[in-house]
Amino acid sequence: MGSTLLVAFALMLVIEGILPFIAPARWRETFLQLARLADGQIRFIGLTSMLIGVLLLFVVI
Repeated sequence: MGSTLLVAFALMLVIEGILPFIAPARWRETFLQLARLADGQIRFIGLTSMLIGVLLLFVVI
């Protein structure tokens, strides 16, 4: 289980790093737009991401 968790974390870092590496200016713009969102909007995005992740886990496992 520990090695699987490390692999998942490593893949997350790779995926998270793609956009800043390929298009740093666009990533900065997107990040600044996200920083302007209200707390409720950010929470909704976080909740949606978590639910999609849980659904994907159920499909894959």
